[in-house]
Amino acid sequence: MDIAVMGAGAVGCYYGAMLARAGHRVVLIGRPGHVEAVRRRGLLWETQTSREYVPAQASEQPEAVAGAELVLFCVKSTDTEEAGGQIRAHLAPDAAVLSLQNGVDNAERLQALLPQPVVPAVVYVAVEMAGAGHVRHHGRGELVLGPSVRSDAVAAAFRAAAVPTEVSPNAIGELWAKLVLNCAYNALSGIAQTPYGRLVQGVGVVDAMRDVVDECLAVAARMGVSIPGDTWEAVLGISRSMATQLSSTAQDMARGKPSEIDHLNGYIVRKGAELGVPTPVNRVLHALVRLMESRQDAG
Repeated sequence: MDIAVMGAGAVGCYYGAMLARAGHRVVLIGRPGHVEAVRRRGLLWETQTSREYVPAQASEQPEAVAGAELVLFCVKSTDTEEAGGQIRAHLAPDAAVLSLQNGVDNAERLQALLPQPVVPAVVYVAVEMAGAGHVRHHGRGELVLGPSVRSDAVAAAFRAAAVPTEVSPNAIGELWAKLVLNCAYNALSGIAQTPYGRLVQGVGVVDAMRDVVDECLAVAARMGVSIPGDTWEAVLGISRSMATQLSSTAQDMARGKPSEIDHLNGYIVRKGAELGVPTPVNRVLHALVRLMESRQDAG
């Protein structure tokens, strides 16, 4: 397939590299320094057991999505509408767009802009950008896709590229399961600049995370969302399966970039206020991250 990655950060580069290694033609659309590095030598793809340069095209321009059969839409939640508007006129009529983003409403927001089918995806991968043109994988990598006319074929392509992928009829519940994980870890990891495995060893941290999870589940229940599996056990499992991972919020804060906190804990706070569900712990974490970001901006 011809595949475009819109927003070639850590997540986009990881899955783009996996698909390119499987023989698909991949173009990474990202920032100038990253694009230049990929053009010069390929994408440096590093795991715990291997390190190689993966050939891929790269572009700074949104119109590079033209002709792609599959678009991996990987921009930050704060940029969904802007980036969707940038690619709209250039998408092939029969392209499938896969939203590999944090938060629960990005696919819906993007679908409002695009006539092409937008498929929500839940991403479970520990990955970071270790430099321009250099993606480093720490663990996991599975995807859960929402149902659509293209989902089975897209899932098959990912599985053939060694990416464990399933299609779930309960996409919203799966997205909420990931949202709860993000709410439990992202802000705390960002504030402390600490990876998950060490984070949970902090005094009172697991209890605070449990409070966050309980608030999220109360909001989900009031909204009628059915979250699959044992949510708390899944939260605890992340500290083992992604022990060395810094949250995306932590990575953004370390680089002085705006985080997605408004679409994580902030989303729970807003929905809780609308529905009359108290969310005091999520509110404090959201406020602290925003305060730290404003201090960086002032500096």
